[in-house]
Amino acid sequence: MSKILAIFGATGQQGGSVLNYVLNDPELSQKYKIRAITRDVNSEKAKQLKEKVDVVQGDVSSRASLETALTGVHTVFAMTTPFIGPDALEKEFNNGKTIADVAVEKGVQYFIFSTLPSVRDISSGKYTAVTPFDAKAEIEKYIRGLPIKSAFYCPGSFMENFAFQAFLAPKEAPDGTWVMSRPNSPKTTMPLIDAVGNSGNFVGAILAEPDKYEGKRFCAATRLYTLEEIVAVLSKATGKTIVYKQIPVEDFKKTIPFMADVFAEGFQAQEQWGYFGPGEKELVAWAAENARGRLTPFEEYFETHPIQFT
Repeated sequence: MSKILAIFGATGQQGGSVLNYVLNDPELSQKYKIRAITRDVNSEKAKQLKEKVDVVQGDVSSRASLETALTGVHTVFAMTTPFIGPDALEKEFNNGKTIADVAVEKGVQYFIFSTLPSVRDISSGKYTAVTPFDAKAEIEKYIRGLPIKSAFYCPGSFMENFAFQAFLAPKEAPDGTWVMSRPNSPKTTMPLIDAVGNSGNFVGAILAEPDKYEGKRFCAATRLYTLEEIVAVLSKATGKTIVYKQIPVEDFKKTIPFMADVFAEGFQAQEQWGYFGPGEKELVAWAAENARGRLTPFEEYFETHPIQFT
């Protein structure tokens, strides 16, 4: 009999990737029956999901709805949404805690959480503004202390962000070249992942062999790319001459319309200790080696996801 796999964020990038991967995998599609959990079951994306899987309403602000949504569930894939403001960390942590607590209460056997590295811990308290990362890391610590088997998907920077985060995209200079600016050395590396295409490959590995990966964290990326390499790939993909420019942190912050400290401190920590912290190269290599199926190289990503900067 199939085990019920509840997927939070099933209409989004990560949850949608996990859902589609399981549905299309001959082994996992027999092992698991998917229950997509969404706040709005009447949204257009939720309606489309109803043609493929069970869709149930579940909102972290309503504990009763989560209790109903997780009844009879064997395995959970969960994620949390960041907040903005002075209590951002506390709010996100409480949401993750609520999901995990309800899962334990309802007898869920296995919990997979989409986490992130703690910039505060990696930097020994030097950088404290990167609350979307720190909150998820705190949730991971909490889950590890619960009486439930667990594993963790920790994605690198999304390849999708080069199209969706316009404020970080290259800008055209007066001479016609395009410039991508960061406060980092051009040799700084970024772990890149096709979130929509490959989140399922990493989570799918856990779902296929949950006992093998219990307690493990997948630092998920195709590989590490230097900022110089990234610019070269973007140049080829767009047909534009794009160059990299390292700028002072304060100048960089002026280019960010919101959460400037979050991005600035995140990039500064990344240059000094890496996105995933010490041992990053080995962590990324292990995760890629243990992923289920082929991962999308950044060099190939834009062949199927054309991009243009304007």
